[in-house]
Amino acid sequence: MSKLRISEVKKETHYQIRLKGQLSEKWQDWFDGLNVSLDDSDTLLTGQVKDQAALHGLLKKIRDLGMPLISLKQL
Repeated sequence: MSKLRISEVKKETHYQIRLKGQLSEKWQDWFDGLNVSLDDSDTLLTGQVKDQAALHGLLKKIRDLGMPLISLKQL
């Protein structure tokens, strides 16, 4: 049986999060440096997320903002 190394468990993952509504690029720092861009009437947050805890933190920020989550895609 092989053992998982800590480096394998904590590997950063690239995500794209689509939100209904438009945010400006000024929100980039608030979303932990994810790239903020517009796609028609939606906002795309794209970039590296450190781990699952960081991903849940981002989702909590989205919830607190009141913006509907359209999709979350691991790239």
